[in-house]
Amino acid sequence: MKRWSALFISFLGISFLASASLQAGEVQVAVAANFTGPMQQIAAEFAKDTGHKAVLSFGGTGKFYAQIVNGAPFEVFLAADDTTPAKLEKEGHAVPGSRFTYAVGKLVLWSAKPDFVDAKGDVLKSGNFNKLSIANPKTAPYGAAAIETLKKLNLLEAAQPKFVQGENISQTLQFVSTGNADLGFVALSQVFKDGKITSGSAWIVPSSLHEPIHQDAAILAKGKDNPVAGALLAYLKGDKARAIIKSFGYDLR
Repeated sequence: MKRWSALFISFLGISFLASASLQAGEVQVAVAANFTGPMQQIAAEFAKDTGHKAVLSFGGTGKFYAQIVNGAPFEVFLAADDTTPAKLEKEGHAVPGSRFTYAVGKLVLWSAKPDFVDAKGDVLKSGNFNKLSIANPKTAPYGAAAIETLKKLNLLEAAQPKFVQGENISQTLQFVSTGNADLGFVALSQVFKDGKITSGSAWIVPSSLHEPIHQDAAILAKGKDNPVAGALLAYLKGDKARAIIKSFGYDLR
C-alpha cells in the first residue's frame, strides 16, 4: 500500500511539473538599444517570478520599425520614443490600448576620459575635442535629442564637422569607449548605475534643451494572442521592474 502511495505521489509531482512546463511560455521582444542593461535584468527577474522567457533583441528604434512592418516575428516592442509605437498602432501593427510609457530617458554628454567633460558641458563651447559621437538622428531618438540640444546651444554648425555617427546608441557609446571619439551624446542609462556615473566624465543634459524622451512599450500584432506578451507588459509596470529602471537613471511616469 505504501509503495502504491509513493508511486501515486511521484506521479502527481511529475504531472504538476509537466503542467507548469506547459504553462510557461516565451515572448519575442524588440528592445531599444539604450534599454539593454535594464531589460536584461528585468527579463531575468521575469523568468524567476513567472517561469516565462523573454527572448530579447536589441537595436535602433527606426530599424525595428522597418523590420516590424516587414513581418519580423516580434511580439512586444520597447521603443526609445513614443511616436514609433503610436505609428505602429495606427498602421495596425500594434494592439490598440496596449501602449504605455515604461521610462523617460535622459541624454548625457559622456567621455571615457576622467575630467574631460565638465559639469556644465562647456567643453562643447570650447571646441577642445577631436570627434563627437552621436546616434543617427533619423532613426535614433537620442540622436535626434542630441541635434536638438546642439541647436538650442547654437553649436550645431561648429560641431557638425566633428561628428562620428553611430547606427544606434550602442554603437555611439562604442565609438566613445574605444577612443574613436573624444566624447559623445549617449543615453544616461548606458553610463549610470545606482546613483552615479560608472566611469569617465559626464554632463547630464538639462531636459529643457530637448523634447522629453518618452519611451513607450506596446504589444505588437503578432503577440496579440500570446498571454506572455501581456504578462511581460504587466511586469514592466510592477514595483520590481520600476525599481530596476530607476536605478539606471531613467525617470518614471
